[in-house]
Amino acid sequence: MGGTELRERIAELVSEATGGEVSAGDVLAGGSMIALGVDSLGLLRLVDAIELEYSVEIELNRPGRPLDTLDDLLALLTDASVT
Repeated sequence: MGGTELRERIAELVSEATGGEVSAGDVLAGGSMIALGVDSLGLLRLVDAIELEYSVEIELNRPGRPLDTLDDLLALLTDASVT
């Protein structure tokens, strides 16, 4: 899956994890997911969906790793798939 396809798929997963309250287009536009309305439950649903879809394990409590933008998610996914 290419970079653009991966970005779009992760943005779709964010939208699904929030029950459609946050649109994939808004996520793709950039900025803070918290400002867009992704709450802690949405974030947990999102991590579960990413772990299931990409067969990776994401550790949310890792120090020094922000998780508030699409780029943060992509970096975390890349790191998780390498380790």
